[in-house]
Amino acid sequence: MQPKNNGRATLFSNPYLEWLTKSHPLIIWGFYLPVIAYCLYVASLIWPFWVLVAVFFFAVLTWTLFEYLAHRFLFHWVSNRVRSKKFIYIIHGNHHEFPRDRQRLFMPLVPSLVISSSLFGVQFLVLGKVAYAFFPGFMLGYLLYASTHYAIHAWDPPFAFMRPLWRNHLMHHYQDEHLGFGVSNSFWDRVFKTGFDKHRFKEDREKEKLLKF
Repeated sequence: MQPKNNGRATLFSNPYLEWLTKSHPLIIWGFYLPVIAYCLYVASLIWPFWVLVAVFFFAVLTWTLFEYLAHRFLFHWVSNRVRSKKFIYIIHGNHHEFPRDRQRLFMPLVPSLVISSSLFGVQFLVLGKVAYAFFPGFMLGYLLYASTHYAIHAWDPPFAFMRPLWRNHLMHHYQDEHLGFGVSNSFWDRVFKTGFDKHRFKEDREKEKLLKF
């Protein structure tokens, strides 16, 4: 999909639904940080500190695999059905067409609430009360992922060691959208061999500029 330098997609003709498709990082962080804190408080009443910490950080790592799989198999799901194409465009395709739309780099609050609530329900069914330690780690993983994504489209990497991470996602946009699915990290791209070979794919700083607002 050819990226456009300015503007944003119109996802719904209804202005209220359209408004609900936009968000700001501070709104999402401001909502989920108290949720994370409350879950950790509940977990601290149930589990020893070391269990809480171990489960929490395991959940953060679990998010990275979830992020990779969702980006690869859901966000870039290929279908010939009109409704499926519309669905994929709403959740991700519009970002490839309008990568400079900063209002759609974080999932909007209402759909994120539906999804996060469903995820907590599944985690609670599988893990029981351990979910009170797992869910906040998983959600922190999401917040870090979304913030990294926002930063990649906003600024140059603040440290040299972060350059490969920036390169991986930006090349996903301008080289091949079927590679480079990791955003917060490139570990799973290396594991599943979906990263960008430096000898085959060359960086283009001018194209990178077109992907930043």
